[in-house]
Amino acid sequence: MNVRKLRLQRGWSQEQLAEMTDLSIRTIQRIERGQVPSLESRKALAAVFDIDLSEWQIEDDTVVRSDPQNQSAETPTDLEERAAIEYVRDLKAFYSNVCVYLAVIPFLFFINLTTSPGYIWAWWPALGWGVGLAIHGINAFEVFNLFGPKWERKQVEKRLGRKL
Repeated sequence: MNVRKLRLQRGWSQEQLAEMTDLSIRTIQRIERGQVPSLESRKALAAVFDIDLSEWQIEDDTVVRSDPQNQSAETPTDLEERAAIEYVRDLKAFYSNVCVYLAVIPFLFFINLTTSPGYIWAWWPALGWGVGLAIHGINAFEVFNLFGPKWERKQVEKRLGRKL
């Protein structure tokens, strides 16, 4: 059962779900990230979502008994959702990197100008970090996408000795 999807379909926050189930927010977060919930947590979630507990256990057994060839039992919608979540996390990491850059580099220039104004050494970390930031941005926004899903699939098939 995808707890996150059920929660979002009902328009609930993690805090609201935690309050309704008497579980901690941290427990809800762990379950949504894929940790297998305890029986008590399953009972609480099943009651809130009005789902039969046996249905949940059947779904869990299906996941456990997935094909040993590593063929996923996920639907295309789940795969798209996972890809979208990964994309948003990449963007978040990039924007966080930009914010730190915009805070640290002016501070380095301040230190440089107050301690040794004759030589502006702060350009070097600004330039190095800036190049890294540009590469991070190109990767986050998938401008070139050199190492995308097709490349990954090709490398996996190559590693396993299969022909495409």
